[in-house]
Amino acid sequence: MLQRLRDLFSPPPPPKLPAVPEGTRYYAIGDIHGRLDLFEAMITAIEAEMAAAPEIDHRIILLGDLVDRGPDSAGVVARARNWQQTRNVRILAGNHEEMFLAAFEKPEALRHFLKHGGRETVLSYGFSTRQLAQLTLEEIFERLPKLVSESTRDYIAAFEPMIRAGDYVFVHAGIDPSRPLGEQKRSDLLWIRERFLSHEGPLEKVVVHGHTIFERVMDCGNRIGIDTGAFRSGVLTALVLEGEQRRIVQARTDDGGPVEIFHGDQAE
Repeated sequence: MLQRLRDLFSPPPPPKLPAVPEGTRYYAIGDIHGRLDLFEAMITAIEAEMAAAPEIDHRIILLGDLVDRGPDSAGVVARARNWQQTRNVRILAGNHEEMFLAAFEKPEALRHFLKHGGRETVLSYGFSTRQLAQLTLEEIFERLPKLVSESTRDYIAAFEPMIRAGDYVFVHAGIDPSRPLGEQKRSDLLWIRERFLSHEGPLEKVVVHGHTIFERVMDCGNRIGIDTGAFRSGVLTALVLEGEQRRIVQARTDDGGPVEIFHGDQAE
């Protein structure tokens, strides 16, 4: 009887915090957008952490938009592909990868791609600024498949739409809050904004996403946005998840200066 009274009046246990599976550590890296300098620095920082904790199962997720806007999309794609040879690295499809692949299908899609950051991408694959200025759209369309190999295109086309881990789900843009995770549309996973960003209620899992730029990591409880606009801000962010713990690693540079690594205790 006394124990029942204690149970009745004792405070409820604290709510369970979201967690990734025990024994794992996840590094989710936001939109790189051609910033190979920041990506290389981030890889170096993550590799150092992994070497210091070999007993942990380390898993890396790139949240998409490896290409466009920044100066070396070709280098970022090649480096990501190389990293996958030695580490557990999975890559999400972003809307800019979708635009890139569509640019090989018809000239009008190429025109749209070039207007939204694709110009920098095709320059990184071997076009010159003079060629882009002098060639017609149809001529660029004809030459592009000769510069970007079919192997590279197939590799990018295989990027994943969604990755789940414990109480988290990783996508590029977000999810449709009205649909279960198993019924999401690919177009929403790669492109959604307002319907997802304005949703304040609970979601099936905590959504880690990029796509929408924030000045700092945006932890809203039901979602965590980690696109800090690397191509224009010089800040590339990784969210690190281990058990119930969260922290951030950032590669930062100011006006082309040396890249520095910043470690934060939590996403805030």
